[in-house]
Amino acid sequence: MITELIELEPIIKLTRDIKRAAERLNPREIRFLVDTYYQMQDDRLRSASQVRSMIKNEDGEPHELISWLYSNFAALERSLKSALGTYSQVYPVGRWAESNVGVGPVLSAGLLANIDIQKTPHVSHIWSFAGLNPTVKWEKGQVRPWNARLKVVCFHLGESFVKVSNKEKAFYGQLYSQRKEQEIAKNEAGLFSDQAERILKVKKIGKSTDAYKYYSKGFLPPAHIHARAKRWAVKIFLTHWHQVAYELQYGVTPPRPYIIEVIGHKDYIDPPNW
Repeated sequence: MITELIELEPIIKLTRDIKRAAERLNPREIRFLVDTYYQMQDDRLRSASQVRSMIKNEDGEPHELISWLYSNFAALERSLKSALGTYSQVYPVGRWAESNVGVGPVLSAGLLANIDIQKTPHVSHIWSFAGLNPTVKWEKGQVRPWNARLKVVCFHLGESFVKVSNKEKAFYGQLYSQRKEQEIAKNEAGLFSDQAERILKVKKIGKSTDAYKYYSKGFLPPAHIHARAKRWAVKIFLTHWHQVAYELQYGVTPPRPYIIEVIGHKDYIDPPNW
């Protein structure tokens, strides 16, 4: 057997000194590690799927080498997450972020490494930088108008809020659930019919798809409603992250978001745990 010819050594463990060294990493290095973490996570999930498939198809245990590889993916992922947590805890805004259910060390470190509060006087700058401004379009031949890394972090942030939305203490998860209920009610009342019509005009949507069935009747499909609610919860969190970081940097409260200060869209929601 191949396992008799290969010495399956475990990965090098993350020592306390190496973990503490994470405190001194610069934003560029943290961005690399966050990217690596998500790549490793994808690899682990693919490996887990393959392991389950082999067990199901062959009615037996996966090969020892496959199990070893999967175990090491998981171990590396945990170690890297722990190191990123060390970095996040150095910064007060990182500690605040992690005080919220659904925001772990990887997400917190990713935000710290991709947002410079000195270059973002308004939270709208962060929204646009993260690709959360629906009015900004990436036209052909133009430079991408948002930061791809920050957009990935915010995607995972939204997914995390969805996962914890059934937890009573998950402030942003609860906001997501509440917003989704509001969006569903508006959708059923036909308040998004203009958007549905516009989407059909500008996007190529197959007539055989479920999405087309909704858009053609003047409604947004469930996946679209889900995305809207998730995006809203992420924007609220980023507004709070910006406020905390701004107050820590300058000692004063930042300007209110345009949609609240000028349009009077909705009462401002204060950051939790702050």
